[in-house]
Amino acid sequence: MFSFSLFPEIPRSFNKQFSCFSVSMLSGNEREDVERGGKIIMPPSALDHLTRLNISFPMLFKLTNVKTSRVTHCGVLEFIADEGKVYLPYWMMHNLLLEEGNLIQIENVSLPVATFSKFQPQSSDFLDITNPKAVLENSLRNFACLTTGDIIAINYNKKVYELCVLETQPGNAVTIIECDMNVEFASPVGYQEEKKERIKDEEMVIDPAELMPEPKGFVAFKCEGNRLDGKKKKKDDNTSSDSAATKITYQRGIPDYDYKIGTIQFFRHSRPKASDDPKRGDEDFKAFSGQGYSLRQSKARAL
Repeated sequence: MFSFSLFPEIPRSFNKQFSCFSVSMLSGNEREDVERGGKIIMPPSALDHLTRLNISFPMLFKLTNVKTSRVTHCGVLEFIADEGKVYLPYWMMHNLLLEEGNLIQIENVSLPVATFSKFQPQSSDFLDITNPKAVLENSLRNFACLTTGDIIAINYNKKVYELCVLETQPGNAVTIIECDMNVEFASPVGYQEEKKERIKDEEMVIDPAELMPEPKGFVAFKCEGNRLDGKKKKKDDNTSSDSAATKITYQRGIPDYDYKIGTIQFFRHSRPKASDDPKRGDEDFKAFSGQGYSLRQSKARAL
């Protein structure tokens, strides 16, 4: 005879207490893979019990400290622990305020898939990493879930970096297995941005020009120009003959504050000698006058 059940099978939960120890207490070779992730090692009897239950995969567990009621979530890596014992990463025991041999309650749970998470580095040394998002993504492959408030530890270049999980969405505990999750970083603990003081021109009480000494001595580009055709330069009616004498002589190395943008002045140290007769000054001067010389000698002179 066959019997049919009119009601679906009610899934049963896994809820047991174990003595917890750090991975360093596990016999055998050193298990660095456990310290680098967020998964625990459970005894074989737990696997037998879980296989008989109608639970959903992947296996996720809620860990609770019996004394302090501190809670976190994790996955399982292997079932090779001694009976009645579980082995946890050191950072997980630190979050749960557990010591070697303390009782811990383990219960299987089902968590939503993560869509967003925000982390805060606990040291400014984390800023030395060239691509922190890529390093975090590679490290989170060893984790099964995240819990808001936990301080996880990741290893990079033989150095341990601690990150606080500030926020997770869509819940306070999420699974990160095969998910597309956006990641953000908060400023590291104790990090302060350098504040650059900007001095506005309006706030300057003393004009820098007032601190400069009065110009003395030689003044560059202050002489008169000469025309190539020998004609005298016409003087403006507004300028007087005494204007040049009233100007302050210029000291080398001091900028000329009277300089007008867009003007160029050329000066010579030697001036052409003026004729005794002012009327014949234009006749005596001839532009580009003089004798020419050839580097090649003529044949007549050579003979």
